[in-house]
Amino acid sequence: MNRASLDKRPDEVATMFDDVAPKYDVVNDVLSLGQTRRWRKVVVEAMGVSAGQHVLDLAAGTGTSSEPYADAGINVIACDFSLGMLKVGKRRRPDIDFIAGDATRLPFADNTFDASTISFGLRNVNEPKKALAEMLRVTKPGGRLVIAEFSQPVVPLWRTMYTEYLMRALPAIAVKASSNPDAYVYLAESIRAWPDQDHLAAWLQDAGWESVTYRNLSGGIVAVHRAQKPADPSTGPAAGAAALAAHTGPVAKLRRNITRPGR
Repeated sequence: MNRASLDKRPDEVATMFDDVAPKYDVVNDVLSLGQTRRWRKVVVEAMGVSAGQHVLDLAAGTGTSSEPYADAGINVIACDFSLGMLKVGKRRRPDIDFIAGDATRLPFADNTFDASTISFGLRNVNEPKKALAEMLRVTKPGGRLVIAEFSQPVVPLWRTMYTEYLMRALPAIAVKASSNPDAYVYLAESIRAWPDQDHLAAWLQDAGWESVTYRNLSGGIVAVHRAQKPADPSTGPAAGAAALAAHTGPVAKLRRNITRPGR
């Protein structure tokens, strides 16, 4: 697959996020037309965690996505590969644990977290399938994974309009709002190159996750995938890695949590 992140080394991507860290959250609100907050709220609700539980928030950036968990008394770890992002987050929320980490080699023991999540960061991981397997490893048996990521709009006309916005309007807005407009050209390209909802769902199954579903938001601009780690350890990370290595079959068509007009 021709993904934009394959053209950049992981250290180059980390440096890019370091550069945009100071204004990252503000620019995201502008570029998403204020939808980012609603999308993140859906993720928190889908996690279904409660006070005292342990959550891994991967690709947490400045910790905006981690704050609702901390505010609810949940033990959240905000993990990211960008030190610039983590520094900005730690200054704003010193009560949250910020840890630098590579999504493909997480610095946590097996079965550590009650639930794991990653929002708008999986497509920026150099090897996203490895990240899915790593999140499976560090999540407790029976624990949940929730992923929010940009995806493919389900209505053709809307998809065309959205692609035009990504490649034309988004970089133009970023020139005025961001300290590193080129970073947002890269981000737009990475969104366009990212696989659709069913492909990501198939990756989750291949990595060993079960009960995989997804919900489209904003007409499919964003998809929130949910999955659960098997309660039986024999179907955990090792089995998931074997399935991933052996996968050559077609993309599974999985149940969608989506309401379509006229249906």
